Amino acid sequence: MNTSTTTAVPLPASPAAPAAAAPAAATPAASATPWRDKLNGVLFVGLMAGAVMQLADLPFIRQLGFSPLVVGIVCGMLYGNFLRGTMPADWGVGVNFTARRLLRIAVAFYGLNISIQQIAAVGMPGLAVSVAVVVGTLLIGTVVGQRLLGLDRDTAMLTAAGSAICGAAAVLAFEPTLRAAPHKSAVAVATVVLFGTLSMFLYPVFYHAGWLNFDTQALGIYIGGTVHEVAQVVGAASNIDPATTEVATIVKMTRVALLVPVLLVLGMYLRSAASHADGQGKSAKLPIPWFAVGFLVLAIINSLDIIPADIVAAIRRLDVFALTMAMTALGIETRFAQIRKAGPRVMALGFILYVWLLAGGYGIVKLAT
Repeated sequence: MNTSTTTAVPLPASPAAPAAAAPAAATPAASATPWRDKLNGVLFVGLMAGAVMQLADLPFIRQLGFSPLVVGIVCGMLYGNFLRGTMPADWGVGVNFTARRLLRIAVAFYGLNISIQQIAAVGMPGLAVSVAVVVGTLLIGTVVGQRLLGLDRDTAMLTAAGSAICGAAAVLAFEPTLRAAPHKSAVAVATVVLFGTLSMFLYPVFYHAGWLNFDTQALGIYIGGTVHEVAQVVGAASNIDPATTEVATIVKMTRVALLVPVLLVLGMYLRSAASHADGQGKSAKLPIPWFAVGFLVLAIINSLDIIPADIVAAIRRLDVFALTMAMTALGIETRFAQIRKAGPRVMALGFILYVWLLAGGYGIVKLAT
């Protein structure tokens, strides 16, 4: 009798039933983690971008002409290569979301930086120079990069876009359309940083040495039509005089405006290439870059002056922050080992395009003015 009672002791099996139910109760929390991980990743990049904005605002960095976008990708690359283990791996989905989806939205809102009035202010010479420089640089960069230097299509196009249009922002705009790998965008941005910074220091030296035989209008067109980044254009021209700075900035904005038609043409080119590769003729769909359409719409809205100036200024600041987040996320996803594979050839392409911008741009401005 005693033995039968002792065998009944393992009744603690009943509390085990709730314990067994515990994992089932935990499954909803587990299924809810993806959006939480995405949010954590986005917030993490946002905090880092906030620090980047403060860093880029330091006087000595601003004097070097480094925009928050450039500082962001450098800081992101340093973190991604040396400190990535300190970030939970699950947050990577949020980092990727920032480098892809948020990027498209930020590029669209970049349209608030230009207006039709600005383009009209420089007249046909400024517009002609912008078109010639953008088309020439894209063609030279794509052909030379692929055929002479052996670069892949995406790396050659991204490097050419950064030199042709508006530096890092153009690389960011081209990346989702090409669906390029992060490290290819990173090496393209590196050429913008190197040669754009070189321009910012050399152009004033060339002018004061008497090597740039231009009047104020033509000099502004030359600087705005050939220097890589908006910040670098302002940095180079401001070392000459305010009138040159105003013309150069407006011409640079006309190059930025050309981003939309260039992306639309690129979409048609990719469609044609995909059709020939698949043997489908005209069946491939046109990959319309909707963020570029949004860019154009917002540029038109900005031209109509229907949004109060203080609100536009606030949106522009927020957009710079969003672009900085995208560049920081892009840097986190980039590995130095990937950059080393194409580094020297990309820098060679950047140098060739730089010589073209200096010499070819000079000739184009002479013809146009």
